[in-house]
Amino acid sequence: MPRRHLRVTGAAEAPLRAALRALRTELGVSESFPPDVLAEAARPPRLPSYDATDIPLFTIDPPTSTDLDQAMHLSRRPGGYRVRYAIADVAAFVAPGGALDAEAHRRVTTLYFPDEKIPLHPTRLSEGTASLLPDQTCPAVLWTIDLDTDGRTQATDVRRALVRSRAKLDYAHVQRQIDEGTAEEPLALLKDIGEARERLEVERGGISLNVPEQEIVERDGTYELVYRAPLPADAWNAQISLLTGMAAAELMIAHGTGVLRTLPAAPDGAVGRLRRTAKALRINWPHHVSYAELIRALDPHWPHHAAFLQECTTLLRGAGYTVFRDGVLPEVTSHAAVAAPYAHCTAPLRRLADRYASEICLAAVAGEAPPEWVLAALDGLPKEMADGSRRAGTVERECVDIVEAALLKDRVGDLFEACVVDVQEHEPTVGTVQLESPAVFARITGGTTPLPLGERLRVRLTQADPATAKVQFAPA
Repeated sequence: MPRRHLRVTGAAEAPLRAALRALRTELGVSESFPPDVLAEAARPPRLPSYDATDIPLFTIDPPTSTDLDQAMHLSRRPGGYRVRYAIADVAAFVAPGGALDAEAHRRVTTLYFPDEKIPLHPTRLSEGTASLLPDQTCPAVLWTIDLDTDGRTQATDVRRALVRSRAKLDYAHVQRQIDEGTAEEPLALLKDIGEARERLEVERGGISLNVPEQEIVERDGTYELVYRAPLPADAWNAQISLLTGMAAAELMIAHGTGVLRTLPAAPDGAVGRLRRTAKALRINWPHHVSYAELIRALDPHWPHHAAFLQECTTLLRGAGYTVFRDGVLPEVTSHAAVAAPYAHCTAPLRRLADRYASEICLAAVAGEAPPEWVLAALDGLPKEMADGSRRAGTVERECVDIVEAALLKDRVGDLFEACVVDVQEHEPTVGTVQLESPAVFARITGGTTPLPLGERLRVRLTQADPATAKVQFAPA
């Protein structure tokens, strides 16, 4: 499910800061690391013998990001394209069974709060020596994936290498250069390859949800919530990551050992509910049109379409991690939204399982068995990742509620223009509204007639308390 991007900088008001601190205390998370973990993070990494620092890699991330997991270089080759994708080699820094390894298994994922993040690894490593920062030579897991002119994978190689990124780019800058035709070929090819992979996604029935994000922006010493629809460059960049995750899954399946990111096909009841929601939102969904086709025809800038896309994220909530070994494949090997086998392997600085996926793929290409430390941890990974993902989801939901309450706390009683985006099936006077401004999703209750799903509605703010993270509206 797409994560909401929320960030607070500067001297935020006390109730907001206090509520966020209380949430971290409640969840038992802390940015600080034990001394033995910090000592291990300060040790020099194991360096590979293969030198790929001549490849002019670049990263594409939000402007403020410093934990850079991936760097790429794109080029043409006879009969197609070559994608080089460097992934931070966290295993070069983490000794199996050591204090740093144990702490990573305790944390599982990086947690993003509006005012700070709680990293998976110490920042000396995740934002320093292991991060693919520009002009820094560091170890990486280097993928080389050859594609034909249609973007189909023809050959895959993965090996450890020394790499050095040349530039740290952000999505808006990338989009502008490509749109203006000023991007050099390695960057300009992001559009060509991204669009080719999108066409293949359509062909296999895959789905990429283009859901608007909530963002906090600071203006004149105060904060505002706004909506942001992803740029095409976001989607093209995501296709490179998906390509690598699919290549990793194929290597694992061929090798007989792996950890896949899986999602069963949605049950008929869930799709039926979405059809009813589409009808209520006045979205035309003919019976001969597939769910995937409908999604690709929607425009997230339109409130009705944005509301439906938000509802569609419910079909992604059954995703999990599935491990297998000794050539015995699990019953489900595919991810329904990707419409192919898929593995998480491109964000090891921020997600525990990716370090293990990289090791399995390296072993598969070398024709060797995965390291014993990987096999020993494999069976426990699905539960660890499920627990970590659940905690990250709680952080996201609670932070959104806290920030919305803090931004609205002085406006109780005010009227707002909104759109009804969800109505409870068995209690139609209760649901969710999406405000036009500020960018808030919140509960609505207290009416005497059923809420008009998909319709504009004037609402009154009845509660906004940062201490309890509660925001509630009523029909005006």
